[in-house]
Amino acid sequence: MIPILEKLSGFYNSYVLAILTIGYILGELGHYLIGVTSKQTAIELDYGDHACQQNNSMFNRHELPTQCSAVGNESSCYALDFNGTGYCEWNYNGLGIDYQILAGPTFILIFTIAGVFMGFAADKYNRVKMLTVCTVIFGIAMILQGTVKEYWQLVLLRMVMAAGESGCNPLATGIMSDIFPEDKRALVMAIFNWGIYGGYGIAFPVGRYITKLNFWDLGWRVCYLGAGVLTVIVAGLTGTTLREPERKAIGEGDRQTASGKPVSLWQVIKSPAMIMLMIAASIRHCGGMTFAYNADLYYNTYFPDVDLGWWLFGVTIGIGSVGVVVGGIVSDKIVAKMGIRSRAFVLAVSQLIATLPAFGSVYFDPLWAMITLGLSYFFAEMWFGIVFAIVVEIVPLRVRSSTIGVFLFVMNNIGGNLPILVDPVAKVLGYRGSIMIFYAGFYGISSILFFITCFLLDGKTAEDSVEPESPKSHPDAVLNARHMHGHDNSVFSVDETLPSNGRPAQLPQHLQMSSNGYDKSAQQAPPSARQNGAESSRL
Repeated sequence: MIPILEKLSGFYNSYVLAILTIGYILGELGHYLIGVTSKQTAIELDYGDHACQQNNSMFNRHELPTQCSAVGNESSCYALDFNGTGYCEWNYNGLGIDYQILAGPTFILIFTIAGVFMGFAADKYNRVKMLTVCTVIFGIAMILQGTVKEYWQLVLLRMVMAAGESGCNPLATGIMSDIFPEDKRALVMAIFNWGIYGGYGIAFPVGRYITKLNFWDLGWRVCYLGAGVLTVIVAGLTGTTLREPERKAIGEGDRQTASGKPVSLWQVIKSPAMIMLMIAASIRHCGGMTFAYNADLYYNTYFPDVDLGWWLFGVTIGIGSVGVVVGGIVSDKIVAKMGIRSRAFVLAVSQLIATLPAFGSVYFDPLWAMITLGLSYFFAEMWFGIVFAIVVEIVPLRVRSSTIGVFLFVMNNIGGNLPILVDPVAKVLGYRGSIMIFYAGFYGISSILFFITCFLLDGKTAEDSVEPESPKSHPDAVLNARHMHGHDNSVFSVDETLPSNGRPAQLPQHLQMSSNGYDKSAQQAPPSARQNGAESSRL
C-alpha cells in the first residue's frame, strides 16, 4: 500500500469500497453503452432491423397525421409528409435479433462461464491482483471497441470485455465481506452492486450527448475510448493502493458436516434456500436487464420528439441511489432483530411495491412515465445488494467466492438471456406489450419467489444460537448450527481425582451433563476415551 494511505488508514475501508465501486461502474458503463449507441453503431456497422423513423424535430408527434412507426416499408415511409415536408426516414433502428444477441447472450455467455472460474480462483489466490488484471482486460477491450469496423469485431470484443468484468463481483464481494462488519454488510453490498445501475444510468447521457458532440469526428466511438482509458487508470489504483485482506469466517455459513468434513460447494448450491434464491434473483434480473437493454430504444421509438436522456440519467442515478442506500440500511436494521429471513422479506415487499409503477413507466406518456419510473426505481433497486448479503451470510468461507461465481452464472444465464425473447414476442404483441411482460411482469413474479424464499431461510441471527444442534443421521448432513461464539465446554476434560486427597472431583452443576450428549457416567472412562469423545463433539 502507498505510504500516504497508511496515514489515512481510518478511511481505508471506505476508500476500498469507492475504488471497487468505481471500477464496477465503468465496467457496467461499457456493458450498457451498446443499448444507447446501438442505432448509430448499427448504421456504421450494418446490423439489425430497418424501420421507418421520425427524423424531423420540427414537428411534434401529436401533430403528425401518421406516425412513422406505423409504416412498414421504405416507399411508404418516404411518402409521408406534413405541409409538404417529409418527416420520416428508412434506416437502421438499432433493434432486431442482431442487437439482442449482441447486447445479451454474446456478453452473458462469456461473463457467466468465466465468472465461475473466477469464483473458484478467488477462494485460493490473491484477489486484489486478480481484480487488477481483470480490470485491465475489460478496460483495454472497451478502448478497442471504439476502433471496430465490422459487427463481428464488436461481438468478439464484448466477449473479451465480459471475461474481464466477470471477476469484478466475486472478487470484490470476497474482499468487502472480509473488511466490513455484519451490521454494515447489506449497505456495503448495495452500494457496490449499485455499480450496475450507476453504469447503466451514466450510459444515457454519455451515449446520447457525447455521441452528438462528435469529438474528432468519432461520434459514438469516443464513448468507448474514454470509458476504457478511465478503467485502465482505476486498474492501476486497484493494484497499487489496495491490499489483500485476511479471510474471515462470517455468519451462519461457516460450518461443517456431521462427519466433520467441510461443507462442499455442491451441498451449498443444492440447498432449497439457495435454489429458490437463485430462481427469484434470475427472474428479477431478467426484468432489470429487459429495461436496461431496451429503455433508450423504447422511448426513442414511442416518443421520438422528446429527449429523455437526462431524465433517465437522473432517475437512475438519483432516485436509484437513494433506493439502494435505503434498502441496505433497512435490511441491516431488520436483520439485527429478525435474522437473515428478514432480508428476503424486504426483497419481496420492495419488488411488489415496484411492480405497478414499473407498468406505468411503459404505459404513460413521457411525464408520468418518468414519475412512475422514479417511484419504481426507488423500491426496485433495493434488491441486488440485499441478495448478495444473504449469499455471503449463508455460505461457508471456503466456498464463498466460488458460490458467488456459480450464483452469478445461474442468475445471468437465465436473467441475462431471457430478454432475447423480447424481439419475437414484440412481433406478436407489439414492442410495448413485450416490454411490459419481461420488465414489469417479472418484477411481480420475483416478489412472489422472494416471499417463498423467506420460509426457507433461518429466522434467527447468528448470536441467537450459541449451542450446536444434534447432528442429523446422514453422515454428510450439514449441521444447522451456526458459527460458535465463546467456548464449547464439551472439548474440555476434568481430572476425576484431586491430587491432594485422591477423592473424586465434583464437577460444577452446569458441567455435570456435557454438551456433547454424554451423561456423567461417561466421565469414568479412561482419559484417552474422554479426550477422543471431547474432540469428536467439536463443530
